[in-house]
Amino acid sequence: MNSSVIRFRPLLLVLALLSGGLVRAQWQTQTVTLTPGWNAVFLHVDASYATMDSLLLTNTPNIAEVWRWSPATSTAQFQTSPQQSTVPNSQWLVWDRTAAAHTLAQLTGNAAYLVRMTNTTPYSWKITGRPLAPRYQWMTDGLNFIGFPTPDVAAPNFFNFLTPVGTFLTTAQVYYYPGGDLNPDTNPVRVYPPLFSTTVVKRGTAYWIRSTLEGYYNRYYGPVEVVAPSDAGIDFSNSRSTASIRLKNSTDQNQTISLSLLASTAVPAGQTAITGTPPLLVRGPRNSIDLSFTHTVLTAGQAPSAHKFSLTPKGTPGSDVEVVLGLNRTAMAGSPGQTFAGILRFADSGGLSQIEFGVVAQVADTTGLWVGNATISQVGQYLVTYPKDGNGKPILGTNTLGGTPYVASATNTSMTDVARSVPLRLIVHNDGSQKARLIQRVYYGLDVAKTPILGTQESLLDSANLNSARRISAVHLPFSHANAPWMGTGTLGIGTNVSFIVPLDANEHASNPFLHTFHPDHDNLDPTFKQQNLRGVESYDVTRQINLQPTAPGTNFAGLTASSSTLTGTYRETMTFLGLGSNRRDLSLQGTFSLTRIATIPTLSLPPP
Repeated sequence: MNSSVIRFRPLLLVLALLSGGLVRAQWQTQTVTLTPGWNAVFLHVDASYATMDSLLLTNTPNIAEVWRWSPATSTAQFQTSPQQSTVPNSQWLVWDRTAAAHTLAQLTGNAAYLVRMTNTTPYSWKITGRPLAPRYQWMTDGLNFIGFPTPDVAAPNFFNFLTPVGTFLTTAQVYYYPGGDLNPDTNPVRVYPPLFSTTVVKRGTAYWIRSTLEGYYNRYYGPVEVVAPSDAGIDFSNSRSTASIRLKNSTDQNQTISLSLLASTAVPAGQTAITGTPPLLVRGPRNSIDLSFTHTVLTAGQAPSAHKFSLTPKGTPGSDVEVVLGLNRTAMAGSPGQTFAGILRFADSGGLSQIEFGVVAQVADTTGLWVGNATISQVGQYLVTYPKDGNGKPILGTNTLGGTPYVASATNTSMTDVARSVPLRLIVHNDGSQKARLIQRVYYGLDVAKTPILGTQESLLDSANLNSARRISAVHLPFSHANAPWMGTGTLGIGTNVSFIVPLDANEHASNPFLHTFHPDHDNLDPTFKQQNLRGVESYDVTRQINLQPTAPGTNFAGLTASSSTLTGTYRETMTFLGLGSNRRDLSLQGTFSLTRIATIPTLSLPPP
C-alpha cells in the first residue's frame, strides 16, 4: 500500500467527489401559442419531471394529441416533403387523451412535437421545465424537424437568420404548420425563398427543414455555438466552484455575444425549493502585477451589456472563446444543502439567437476528508529575568519541593520567528453532522462492496484492491494501534474555529519523545527497573491544544471560488508539559495552515468493537 498523500488514484477521487449527487433545479416557463388544429412545437425546456397525464389531463383540456418526432438514423421517408407524417408510425411517439395507453410518456426538451388543439380560438400553452442548450442531430438524407433558439421578442425572419450561412440560405427547404387539419396542401405548407424575408423564425415553433444540396451537413442554429458542460447547463453541486463554457463563431463575420443571468421561475410542486440565484463571477484577464485573474460580478437583473464577448470570424484566432464562470460560495447565505438556481442567457448583438440553459448550486458544507499542512513559523520564548542582590548575585527563593531556586521577576513568552519553518501534516475529517476529527492516519480505498471509504484501519479495505488504496499519515501525532481520532470542538469551515486536544501520557513509549525504552536514564523506571517513576522524573505528560482558525478567502477570482475545496488560515498550538506535582510549562507555536478537501465521503469508518 502506497502511503503517499500526493499520488491518489484519479478513480477514487472522482468517485468520492461525485458521491454527493447532482441537482437539476432551475426552471423556466415556455409559452407556445396554439391555433385550432395541428401545431408544430419545439420545446426549449425539459418537463420530463412529470408524466404527460399529470401535465395535460387536467390542466390543458384543449390539447387532444401530442406526437413527438423520434426518428431513427435515417429520415429518407421524407425526401421530398413531410406530408406522409399524417399517421403514427415508428418515427413518432404518441400521447392521445382518449387512448388507454400511450407511447409518449413525458415531455422532453430539445425535441419537436405535433400538437392537436381542439379549441376554436388560439390558446396559450405554458410548459414549465428546465431550460436546455441547443443540441440537434442533423440528418443529411432527409428533412429535419427542429426549432431554433431565436429571441422571444423581435425574432428574425428566415432570410436574416440564414444569411450567415449562405449555402444553406440558397438551398434550404422549409415547411411549417399554420394550423387546421393535416392535409397535403395547407398543413404543412412550404415556405419558398421569396417568403423568407417575411416569415419569422418563431421561438418554440418546429419546422421541417433540409438542404437540397446532396450530402450537405448543417448544424447551424444561430451565429454562435454555445458549448456548455451538458445540454442541461452547469451544475456546481455542493463542491464545484468553476465551470467553463465555449463560444464558437459559426459565421464569417465578427460576432458580439452578451451574457446575462435570469431568475428561475416558480418551482413546480414536489420539486426542490430554490433559495435564490447563484452569486456568479465571470473570470477576466490576468492582473499584470500579481498574475491573479480579474473578474466581474454576474447578478440577476443586470443589463446584457455588462458582460460581452467578441469573436472573430470562424476559423481565425479569437473565433473560439472560453468563458469561465466562478461561484462565490462565501456569498451564498443559507444552510448546507439549500439550492440556488438561475438561467444563463447568451444573445448575439444581431438579434438572431437567444440561448438559455440552467445554472444550479447547493450551499456547501465541509463534509469529507481534508488533508494539508501547517507551517510553524513562530514559537513562544521562555526568557526568565532574575533580580540580583547588592553583590550582583541572583536572589534565592524557597522551593516547596526542596532546594533553593532563584527568584524570577519576569518571564518573556512573546512570539518570535524561527530560523527555519517546520511543516506538520494535518488530517481532518468532517462527518455529515459537521463534527471534526483530527486523525493520525487514514486509509482511503474500496471496501468489499467496491464502495470508496475512509477508514481508521487497513482491515476495513478490500484486500483485493489494496494496490489502489492509500494511507495518509501525520507522523508528528502520537501513534496508537487503535488509531482513535481526536474529537474537535467546533466546526472546520470559513468563519469558525476548531480546536483539538491531543494528550500524550508520560509512560507512552510509542510516541513520547522523552522516553527511550532501552536507555536506563530515559525508560521512566527506577534503578531496579521494577517501579515506574513519577511523572516529571524522567518523562512528562504532554498535552497539545491545536487550534485551526480559517480566514476569509482572498478577494480575487481564485480566492473567492476556492472556499469549498481549500481552507487556509492561522495555526496555533499550545504544548503543556506536566512534571512533578503541579509543575508545568506552556510553550506556544504559531503559523499558517492550508487544507484541501480530497473526498466528500461523510463517514469515517471505524473497526467493529
